[in-house]
Amino acid sequence: MLPVERQKQIQKLIKEKKTLKINELSEYFNVSEMTIYRDIKPLVEEGLVAKNFGGISLVENNKQTFSYQSHCVYCHKPNNTKIAYRLILPNDKVETACCAHCGLLRHRQIGEEVLQAICHDFFVNTTISASLTWYVMDTSLNVACCQPQVLTFEQREHAEKFIKGFGGDIYRFEDAMEVVYQKMQGYSGCCNNHK
Repeated sequence: MLPVERQKQIQKLIKEKKTLKINELSEYFNVSEMTIYRDIKPLVEEGLVAKNFGGISLVENNKQTFSYQSHCVYCHKPNNTKIAYRLILPNDKVETACCAHCGLLRHRQIGEEVLQAICHDFFVNTTISASLTWYVMDTSLNVACCQPQVLTFEQREHAEKFIKGFGGDIYRFEDAMEVVYQKMQGYSGCCNNHK
């Protein structure tokens, strides 16, 4: 079976079941899990499915939900899809922040309104759940976005290897949200929307 045929089958299955595990898809199609990850990558990038721990889930009303906003909802800089942070809100509304820095600040600002938040793994550029992400701050590498910058990693091991080379500190979601907020108190840097 060609990858495009598997992708169509995966789309059909995800619409029926809403969530699927990678190992189940691997067994179903009789291919490796790596093949399944390659198959779902374009579906994740198109916003048809969201990658989560060990599987994928359907993104309802994806055309509307993942329409791309050209400027950050928080600091109004142009958005970069490779480091953007998306906040999924009720009624199919999505807010896009230019980076995890602004995404965390906006997430903290609107709190429980956020149904789900997604960002991108800095190393492999896959979509990951913001609440399961490892956040790196105070690194010497400059990605030319908001300061203090926040980089996101799906795996702690990758974040640890990154800070061995470029320095920094690793935080979980809740801690990262508070740390970036505290760092912004009295900081006259990138964002013009501090609250």
